[in-house]
Amino acid sequence: MGTSDEEIDRLLGKLTPRARALLLNGATTWRTKAEPAVGLRELVMSDGPAGVRGEAWDERSTSILLPSASALAATWDEALVEGLGGLLAAEARRKGVDVLLAPTLNLHRSPLGGRHFECLSEDPELTGRIGVALVRGIQAHGVAATAKHYVANDSETDRLTVDVRMGERALREVYLAPFEAAVAAGVRLVMAGYNAVNGTTMTANALLTDPLKSEWGFDGVVVSDWGAVRATADTARAGLDLAMPGPDGPWGEALARAVAEGAVPEPAVDDKARRLLRLAAWLGALGGRDASRSPAPGRPADSPVPHRPTDSSAPERAGDGRALARRAVAAGAVLLANRDVLPLDPERLGTVAVIGAHAVRTRTQGGGSAGVFPQDEVSVLDGIRAELRGRARVVHVPGPRPDGPAPPLDPDTCTDPRSGLPGVLLRMLDADGRELYAERRRGGRLLEPRLVPGAHTVEIRARLCPRTGGSWSLGVAGFGRMSLTMDGRTLLEGDFPPSTDDPAVVHVNPPAQYATADLTTGRDTLLVARRELAPGTGRATVLVAAPPAPDVTASLAEAARAAGAADAAVVVVGTTEHGESEGYDRTGLALGATQDALVRAVAAANPRTVAVVNSGGPVELPWREQAGAVLLAWFPGQEGGRGLADVLFGHAEPGGRLPTTWPAALADAPVTRTRPDGGRLDYDEGLHLGHRGWLRHHRTPAYWFGHGLGYTTWRYEELTAPPVTRAGDALTVRVRVRNTGARAGREVVQVYLARPASVLDRPARWLAGYAAVRARPGETVTATVRVPARALRHWSVAEHAWRTEAGPCRVLAGRSAGDVPLAAEVEVVEAVPPASA
Repeated sequence: MGTSDEEIDRLLGKLTPRARALLLNGATTWRTKAEPAVGLRELVMSDGPAGVRGEAWDERSTSILLPSASALAATWDEALVEGLGGLLAAEARRKGVDVLLAPTLNLHRSPLGGRHFECLSEDPELTGRIGVALVRGIQAHGVAATAKHYVANDSETDRLTVDVRMGERALREVYLAPFEAAVAAGVRLVMAGYNAVNGTTMTANALLTDPLKSEWGFDGVVVSDWGAVRATADTARAGLDLAMPGPDGPWGEALARAVAEGAVPEPAVDDKARRLLRLAAWLGALGGRDASRSPAPGRPADSPVPHRPTDSSAPERAGDGRALARRAVAAGAVLLANRDVLPLDPERLGTVAVIGAHAVRTRTQGGGSAGVFPQDEVSVLDGIRAELRGRARVVHVPGPRPDGPAPPLDPDTCTDPRSGLPGVLLRMLDADGRELYAERRRGGRLLEPRLVPGAHTVEIRARLCPRTGGSWSLGVAGFGRMSLTMDGRTLLEGDFPPSTDDPAVVHVNPPAQYATADLTTGRDTLLVARRELAPGTGRATVLVAAPPAPDVTASLAEAARAAGAADAAVVVVGTTEHGESEGYDRTGLALGATQDALVRAVAAANPRTVAVVNSGGPVELPWREQAGAVLLAWFPGQEGGRGLADVLFGHAEPGGRLPTTWPAALADAPVTRTRPDGGRLDYDEGLHLGHRGWLRHHRTPAYWFGHGLGYTTWRYEELTAPPVTRAGDALTVRVRVRNTGARAGREVVQVYLARPASVLDRPARWLAGYAAVRARPGETVTATVRVPARALRHWSVAEHAWRTEAGPCRVLAGRSAGDVPLAAEVEVVEAVPPASA
């Protein structure tokens, strides 16, 4: 990590211009090129905002799965998030990964954004602070973090081609701000997104140079999103440094030719190669210094493994990792409403009804490229059962089936017909149908079946063991020529070409084609799904099956009976895999008529009903006033059930505060549009997204940004701020609060600024800082909140520079953007110019 720039220049001088150009293209999907002439080994990259998958989509290679990014931002706890970053770094080391493609710093602009679970918040200040904490945690242990997706990649509709248009102030003050914070914190990579901004695709955009490399001084590597480079010369002349994946693509040999022909200047390529070598030096991957290392566990002996510094503070042990992940669940869980129902007292419970399909199959993560295969998944039902074992009876009723497609086969419902063991048989066939290889896999979702010479067809065989008779929905997902047979009878066959070249859809979440068939309870049936491999169709193949949906009326009645007979009820509802995922935006925020009816039925039967919401972003909760308590679980990761049980039974306080404003209904939200018009998406709201937009339009949401209840109550007593502050100086605000409840607790004190007398377009108020305090019952504590100078500045379009407006400023403090009971006036004065020498 101590390689000097002079040494890097010396190594660069050993390479020809062609060799330097070839370094800048991926060698494989997840690796960069090695260069023996300078002792450079391959660098290994992995997706990873919530876990480190590694180089392959293989359910046998498991990972610790943390709560979703939206849940991490809901903690408003940078120390905890930094610790979770260290846990991700430990996982990266274990899997031989150098570069983690996280954090995602795009904003929750519209509640319909399909990838909100992978982003942090609607607010640039909160996103920047939590993102920086994750960067610090990852990089403190020798793994490089990646700030993505630079910039304005805030929705999924037409994300490969959309041209986002916005003004200079909004770009600087809102969308670039979290990236600027990450660069100031020393992030090692920045990923350029698929989209265009103001007419130019991001991989060729001038924003990669100014402000990123020039004004901000970023000396790391700008890497493309996977497949985002679509041309050679314009991207190479811009600030992009590394094109991924490889080995094919518009760079590589094409870039070497462009340099030789003078279409791309040699100094531009030299700067890119220098940045890559600098990153490699930081990772210990340069100069052949780690040639004698042993491979990481589970990796082939000839597979390059990155250097890792010894660090006894990193949470290496699986038990430590699970404990930290469990703590994070409670820290990010947001108690939206509570009518003296939570926490539940186990000593006063005889029977607890746990209701809903999401209770037994809790959704732990969002869909798309960031997905991992968790070591273990604890559902809400499992967590409650473990907590009450030996003390109270737990009854589970599934209720109506949530809307959504049939799930992939899992080992609980099928067996490999060759071995008889749980799972499926994966076979790769040649053009004549001869078997080239075969292996048992755990389930029907096979995204990367191993390619072998002569491979022509992917086949999945499974013996389905139906526990329910009737008309089943059976299907196969993928692209190209596909078929599905049942006991030798063809159920579907056809050619299904890709409808998009979005890699998240082609390689991770391809659509399924369906047929129906009558199955008999207990009578096994053999399913065989096949798809031919063809260029441009990927190789993901998924075998899915769903039993007949239960009668809705009967299911609701059964749920109500169980709730009515219990001392308390926990009903779990949420989104589905195809409701929140990379690759497409949502069309609405409703959970569906059946899930809403389920909560209403359970709440009507038992006033001690806790509604647990299992989603990554905002959803409509039309029954929120009827439930005894409403607890937002997010996508809680593998320890979700345990962490939520800690909250439900009072072992931990729900620590979360909303990182995004939640509307009562989609129509209320001031900013919703995600669909481009003629390829263009205008950010007409300018600075006024999230709570800023709600305040500007004088609308009241269901729950404000920053909202969240604990298990005690607080009174805001006094705000103290200096009467005068100079432009360019930070401002220290002190807020005195009192714990007025009967239990110790944690409060997130939020400070907002407002400038009603400003001559500029300003938000009604905006988040400027926050600090958490803890207090015992009756205790008074003072939160010290540092308001950075950047909170008072604005971007001057005329001067193309940051400026701070003199004049009065209102400082407000409270529990959310909509609840700020304390205020003080501060006069902002011009900075005193330095005395001349």
